[in-house]
Amino acid sequence: MVRQFKLCPMNWQEFTALLVLATAMSFSPGPNTTLSTALAANGGLPRAMHFVLAVPIGWSLLLMLCAGGVGALVMALPSLRWVIKAFGIGYLLWLAWKLSGSATLARGGDTAVEVGFKQGVMLQFVNIKAWLLALTLVAQWIAGQPDALQRYAIVAPVMLVFAFASNFLYALVGSLLRHWLAQGRRLLWFNRAMAAVLVLTAWWMLGV
Repeated sequence: MVRQFKLCPMNWQEFTALLVLATAMSFSPGPNTTLSTALAANGGLPRAMHFVLAVPIGWSLLLMLCAGGVGALVMALPSLRWVIKAFGIGYLLWLAWKLSGSATLARGGDTAVEVGFKQGVMLQFVNIKAWLLALTLVAQWIAGQPDALQRYAIVAPVMLVFAFASNFLYALVGSLLRHWLAQGRRLLWFNRAMAAVLVLTAWWMLGV
């Protein structure tokens, strides 16, 4: 008997569910989208692109580790999980503090908050929300399946595209607000609002 060739290892229900989860998790406000907006509003879209590109790359590396079993190890060791959370919470609070006092648009090389490509990649590894999402994807769509590698080859690019698209969209919004924010104390209050979102995210991470 000739074995039927399957172009896609997922049925349409599984793939639709993947797209729904990717949309909900990628486009909802979080540390990545908040920073993309703030960086573009303060320094312009070109400067924010370093971080925007770092997010999908860093997250793809995190998903690869989780698919390889590292994520399950992190969740199984409370002390290691708390170290990751502590670094992530501390970094977000530091960024919020820096952002909350910025009232001037960056015109040259100086800006209150500078999160480059390397920092953007590393931020994914101390973001407990990213770990939980990666573990959910591995558990629901990849682990224990006979075609796990094929499934990973679908999940990883989908999440990479959504991670880039969401952060680019938020950064684009931030850059479009740039001239409006330059008037009066608008930028200061905008940055304080972005800082508040980072603080709330840190508080949420504390309870996970």
